[in-house]
Amino acid sequence: MKELSLMAPCHFGLEAVLKREIYDLGYEITRVEDGRVYYEGDPEAIVLSNIYLRSAERVLLVVGRFHAETFEEFFQGIKAQNWESYIPGNGRFWVKKASSVQSALFSPSDLQSVAKKAIVERLKEFYHQEWFKEDGADYPIRLFIYKNEVTVTLDTTGVSLHKRGYRTEAGAAPISETLAAALIMLTPWHGDRILLDPMCGSGTFPIEAAMMAMNIAPGAKRHFTAEKWTNFIDKKLWGEIRKQAREGIKDIDTDIQGYDMDPEVIKIARDNAERAGVSDKVHFQVRSVEKTSHAGKYGFLISNPPYGERLEDKKDLPKLYRALGDAYRRLDSWSMYLITSYEDAERDLGLKSFKNRKIYNGMIKAYFYQFPGPKPPRRKKTGGEVSEG
Repeated sequence: MKELSLMAPCHFGLEAVLKREIYDLGYEITRVEDGRVYYEGDPEAIVLSNIYLRSAERVLLVVGRFHAETFEEFFQGIKAQNWESYIPGNGRFWVKKASSVQSALFSPSDLQSVAKKAIVERLKEFYHQEWFKEDGADYPIRLFIYKNEVTVTLDTTGVSLHKRGYRTEAGAAPISETLAAALIMLTPWHGDRILLDPMCGSGTFPIEAAMMAMNIAPGAKRHFTAEKWTNFIDKKLWGEIRKQAREGIKDIDTDIQGYDMDPEVIKIARDNAERAGVSDKVHFQVRSVEKTSHAGKYGFLISNPPYGERLEDKKDLPKLYRALGDAYRRLDSWSMYLITSYEDAERDLGLKSFKNRKIYNGMIKAYFYQFPGPKPPRRKKTGGEVSEG
């Protein structure tokens, strides 16, 4: 099969992280838009992307792009795509989602209905049949219209990639696995450094960090819609790449910790870590922010503290952020990274961030505040060489 055009959506503001991940898989980026990274790849790229990407929300196969301002143009544009290259005669296909921004066509239900009819007309001509049983594999379609430019895609993933499979329970306001992983990748942290989340909730930051340290592929234990697309993706690829992922897991020493003052939440975090396969790499304990401490130097405090949107009483926030600022100042030579939408975060922390980055956590506009500490001294290697600690 010819090269495929793929698109991976991500959280707004984290496109650079996803770009780096895709480059690391060996694929070329063709275009970047807000919350979307486009790249070229073969069918194997679909498998690798779903199993290995940490910051993507899903992996979409781009069927085509065209301009449409009327439903007739939209119908003809959908019908003109090479659907027969992807959907077999018994494939079950439907428009899972249609979204439109700043465009003449804006009704999702109408767009879904017209698109389905156009695809049926195309496949009727190709397969020479009037009716489709649709009793085969699923081929869900997602289409996006922005300023009258239509992007038509097939969803290779199914359930979003943030569903790693380890988090069956969560705290009151959890951060998603994909967002947590991307934020960690925005820091200089790596697996042999200390990482502490003093308000860890269900443990997402520590667990994602431990998975990175051990090189555990985030999608290795779950299934994807495209696994049944045997008409153009060799089924053996999924098994081979999962085997490759298992063989790539590293057993390394870590110092990754998560604290929370709620014993029930800590129990959930421990259960999640067990399911993720990192229970021996993460230490969770019941401890309040005020009692945050660590004897080590040059560690990383990474957290998703309360914003106020999810607290019944905002009056508790200044005290909480002051306690967090005090805790950070007690940590010798540490760095701190926080995602929050709380507008007085820096004031109540008593700290001015080196920089902050606008990130959307769901529909909430938040900022990723960065307080980098000093770098550790360079370690001596054998033969007189040195490396950074």
